[in-house]
Amino acid sequence: MSGNALYDYLERLTSLMRAWSREHPLLAELQPVQVSALHYLSRCNGYSNTPMAVTEYLGLTKGTVSQSLKVLEHKGLIRKQPDPQDKRSVHLELTGEGTALLEALTPPAFLQQAAEALGLRGEMLEALLRELLVTIQRQQDVPSFGLCGSCRFHERREEGPFCGLTRQPLASGAERLICREHESA
Repeated sequence: MSGNALYDYLERLTSLMRAWSREHPLLAELQPVQVSALHYLSRCNGYSNTPMAVTEYLGLTKGTVSQSLKVLEHKGLIRKQPDPQDKRSVHLELTGEGTALLEALTPPAFLQQAAEALGLRGEMLEALLRELLVTIQRQQDVPSFGLCGSCRFHERREEGPFCGLTRQPLASGAERLICREHESA
């Protein structure tokens, strides 16, 4: 496959997702960047739910992300929580309303239906897209923001999941969350 064809397919799929987002009645008052921030916050762990992590994950400017987070907070979709150890830091959490909104939207029905129609090829496509992402991240030396359970620091102990980097126990289910400190095993 040529780089041009891959670019064209990914660009078209991205355009379809943006169009769906603009036309969805639940998203009428949200910009795509705000939806992306909500989605990220619904999938990240406690090390990764800061304004700076959202900025890094989305690859946008601090100003753009800051304004987007203010809108989400004003709409009651997220809330800021002070860090218990570092009072200068805040963590961002979805509110019940923010969680309900995302549960009603993701994955989009058209995407789910297309993946199901592909059957086993849909699973293969998902694996190939994951591999493409990891390859790009390694080649471009950008943070992976991978799932905690696939990190080289993730440990499974008798008492539960544990982060070898921070030397702290992790909440149950943490292995399924995105971490900004992720390093491939």
